[in-house]
Amino acid sequence: MLRLLCFTAHPDDEAGGFGGTLLHYARRSVETHVICLTPGQAATHRGGAKSDDELAQMRRKEFAAACKLLQVSSGTVLDYPDGKLDQQDFFSTVADLTRRVREIRPHVMITMGPEGAITAHADHSMVSIFGTMAFHWAGRTNRFPDQLENGLSVHRVQILYYGTTMFSMPDRQPVALPPTTAVLEVGQEGIEAKVSAFKCHATQAPLFGFFEETVRRRGKQELFHLAANSTPVKAQMETDLFAGVE
Repeated sequence: MLRLLCFTAHPDDEAGGFGGTLLHYARRSVETHVICLTPGQAATHRGGAKSDDELAQMRRKEFAAACKLLQVSSGTVLDYPDGKLDQQDFFSTVADLTRRVREIRPHVMITMGPEGAITAHADHSMVSIFGTMAFHWAGRTNRFPDQLENGLSVHRVQILYYGTTMFSMPDRQPVALPPTTAVLEVGQEGIEAKVSAFKCHATQAPLFGFFEETVRRRGKQELFHLAANSTPVKAQMETDLFAGVE
């Protein structure tokens, strides 16, 4: 079975950034996995939560509901601190994500770009950097060899994509988005599922109107940038993230 792994920073990123794609491949019998680094406890919109811990618990449940709607095979929320991914130890964080790549053994990985996606959120930038290094280092015997002594083996992910868009958000700091090299048609059903999955995150209800308007204006596609390939290739426009995967 083909496997797809998505690294995100916050609960709701899986729906907002990749929801159509996750459902698209789940319905084509691809095993889909989402690993979210933080429980989103520092969010501006708090859904009535009285503490960070309460908000984290609420958002974990919302994430699970969204993943179920998107037919995600497994969804995991880690315990890194929301809003502070840029303060985490680089080596230990990459080691953690590398171990998870070696366990899941995906054929394709997707995550955000190092610019931080359209919001340029620092957590988005850092999950990109950590995830990118896990992509590269999971396949090397000289990276985290202690993991290989405990039953794991190296795993070369074949392709890494960054999510991207063809627009930026008004009234925000400038952002330089990765150029589009893959256009995935998710269809009207995919868009409806994406919007519904985002609305599973009830704590973020103040964002629902803006999110839905933005998604529907973009059309029935999700866009990606080819970031790395295990086989040297010339970039060309693609319509399938698994094109060329063995």
